[in-house]
Amino acid sequence: MARPIVLSNGELHVGINKFGLVHDFYFPYVGLENHAAGKSLRHHIGVWIDGEISWLDGGEWEFAFRYPHRALIGHTIAKNQRLGILLEFDDLVDAQISAFLRNIHVVNLRDYTREIRLFMHQAFVIGDARSNTDTAQYLPDADAVLHYRGRRAFIVSGVTDKDKQPFDQYTVGLFGIEGYEGTYRDADDGELSFSAVEHGRVDSTIRFKLTIGAHSSERVHYWIAAGTSTREALYIHRQIRESGLLKRLHETADWWHEWLAPALSVAKRIASEHQDSFIRSIMIIKSQIDKRGAVIASTDTAMLNYSRDAYAYCWPRDGAYVLWPLIRMGYVDEPRRFFEFCRRGLHPSGYLMHKYRADGALGSSWHPYVHSDGVVAPPIQEDETALVLFVFAQFYQMHPDARLLNEFYHTMVAPMANFMASYVDTTTGLPKPSYDLWEEVFLTSTYTTAVVHAALLAAAELAEAAKDPDSAVKWRAAADDMLQAAHKYLYDEEKQLIYKGVMVKDKQVSHNDTPDLASFFGAFMFGLFPLQGDELRGMATTISKTFELGEERRGLPRYQDDHYNRVSSTVKGNWWFITSLWWAQYCLETDQADEARKTLDWVLGHANATGVLSEQIDPLTDSLLSVAPLTWSHAEYVATLLDTAAEKSA
Repeated sequence: MARPIVLSNGELHVGINKFGLVHDFYFPYVGLENHAAGKSLRHHIGVWIDGEISWLDGGEWEFAFRYPHRALIGHTIAKNQRLGILLEFDDLVDAQISAFLRNIHVVNLRDYTREIRLFMHQAFVIGDARSNTDTAQYLPDADAVLHYRGRRAFIVSGVTDKDKQPFDQYTVGLFGIEGYEGTYRDADDGELSFSAVEHGRVDSTIRFKLTIGAHSSERVHYWIAAGTSTREALYIHRQIRESGLLKRLHETADWWHEWLAPALSVAKRIASEHQDSFIRSIMIIKSQIDKRGAVIASTDTAMLNYSRDAYAYCWPRDGAYVLWPLIRMGYVDEPRRFFEFCRRGLHPSGYLMHKYRADGALGSSWHPYVHSDGVVAPPIQEDETALVLFVFAQFYQMHPDARLLNEFYHTMVAPMANFMASYVDTTTGLPKPSYDLWEEVFLTSTYTTAVVHAALLAAAELAEAAKDPDSAVKWRAAADDMLQAAHKYLYDEEKQLIYKGVMVKDKQVSHNDTPDLASFFGAFMFGLFPLQGDELRGMATTISKTFELGEERRGLPRYQDDHYNRVSSTVKGNWWFITSLWWAQYCLETDQADEARKTLDWVLGHANATGVLSEQIDPLTDSLLSVAPLTWSHAEYVATLLDTAAEKSA
């Protein structure tokens, strides 16, 4: 299930689902400790009117979502035609304090006065704990309900906008255990039971009673304040009550307008039909970045309902690709914190691991240390190390500050470059095998070779700036040797194919000849083969023929017969935004601007109403597949639009 609205301040992150309900509630890291992941943890919203209750996920509400303010403030409209009721939500995570705020506009569509009761339900499993030890209790002195466990506390409260009165009823109880469905069922008769405390697997519901005239409306201000202690959460709660929700909303909008200034400046140079989506993509990218540096692949946890794990991790590669367009626009804080995050996670041998949690701990992995034929090697994708180093070099070029180089050269750049220069297969002269970009095949891939080659050259330039000429010579020589080996082993002239990669057994070299967009993109973007050379031209022809690109087909899979989530054996793989945009970037570099524009328009046409891009698209139905948003998809969209802006500037 896609998240049409995501909200974040780098510490508290909230995902709103297709019913306008809280479905992800991360704190205190973006991407870590989701206290509301799962179908049973939706924060229900119900309206009791004319003697019956209707829940927003009950099937009779119509929804519309958008980001209208050029700020990460979501706007949701929920309409129930049968009941004659409309709800409008302005949702935000406060830019300065860890609070989720909802400005709820309740509209009576009938021509007579009605009593309308709004029920707000909260369900947490704090810390995503499997033990049932949470507590919820009503706090009469604070006009609030407290949920807490250990060092996590959430204060739930709200007031009516007109007379500033708090909720008039409440209840706390159990859900998901001992036969209890949840306290929201206590609201079915329009009344709550005033249960004041419970422990275990607990939830809560509060009620606002409104009398609304014919074709009139009232507003309710609702919030959840998050803290690492009850005291901290209560302090945030009091700040909201004293300043008022609307003031917090306007201050958050101002913060986003200021942060977006570099992006807004660039947006003027791209096609008008893409400007709003460009800005929304940048806001969504920002929503997935933890303030301590981790760049989360996706905070959408819907796949947890079907799979063992989700994408709420920081892959160093994804993070580097995501930050590259921000670096190009002049952003500083997010890239610097990311490089600090990567440096903290660097293995003593100089490489980065598969993926990390937002707190820097090692993430889950399915990659072994012992590979086929008994080969023992670290369970890594070498391109992750290489790309972080390469993008750091781009960052340094934008900000050639000696203090920056002094901070990172000996602690990150040199260990990474020394590892890559030494991690070379003696038979081919190419990098030793590691897992490919798609995390599936253990081989020496063309993509990895391209990124490692570019990273070593970048490291050599950094070495010269750091007055380390011996390292500069060593790393440049390693890159040159690798380039010669690539031209020897990685292209088949007869097939017009850049190989996916090579494998070596008993000093015999075999090739993986699967047409792979990563091989093509890596070779073109990182200069492994010349842009106008036979290798890239031939591979472009092969891609176009293999995947039948044309006026009616703009999407591309990762590689031929990609099996991941494949919807049908009749297709060669689901379409990915990332690979399709790579093709557009190549078209821009080879003076095919019209082709690139068609792909960009295709991407825009496949985004949802709020501009959210998923990982994949179903080629048979054009529907979004897998997680949404996927941060990397948005980054490639932004990067491609930046390329169009550069074309105009040139």
